[in-house]
Amino acid sequence: MSPQRDDNRPVFMIGIAAEMAGMHPQTLRMYERRGLVQPGRTKGRTRLYSEADLARLRRIQALGESGLNLAGIERVLELEQKLDAAMRRVRDLEREAEARLAEHRQAIDASRRAMSTEIVHVRRAAGPPAVRVKQVIPAGLRPVPRDPDTRDPRRST
Repeated sequence: MSPQRDDNRPVFMIGIAAEMAGMHPQTLRMYERRGLVQPGRTKGRTRLYSEADLARLRRIQALGESGLNLAGIERVLELEQKLDAAMRRVRDLEREAEARLAEHRQAIDASRRAMSTEIVHVRRAAGPPAVRVKQVIPAGLRPVPRDPDTRDPRRST
C-alpha cells in the first residue's frame, strides 16, 4: 500500500522551492511579506514550502508573465479564492437540494402507495339513482320561515 500524498505538507526548504518554481529565494520572501504565499515553518523558523505553495508560485509567475503587476496578481488570486469558495458552496447546495428532492420523491411515492389501497373506484350505471337522495342543508344554513303576522318595526306600511 502506497502512502497518501499530501500536497499541503511543507517539505521543501526555500532554496529548493525557489529552484523548483524558477524564482530567486528573495522573491519568495517578498511574496511571503505581501501575503501571496504562507510557507510552513520549522521550530527553528526555517521556511518550508509544500506542493500547493509551489503550484501557487507557478500561478503567480504565470500571471506576472501575462503582464500583471503584484497588486493585480493579489487581486486575481483573491478573486480566484472567492470563486473557489463560491463553487464549493454551490456544489454543497446542489447536493443538499438533490438529497431533499430524493426525500420528497420518497414521501410522494409513499403517499401514493398508501392512497391506492384506500381509494375505491365504483362504476355507476347509467340513469337516475335507485334511491331518491334527499338534499341535506346544514343547520346553520337552513332558511328560517317568517311568520306573516309579525311585522318588522323598522318597516312602515
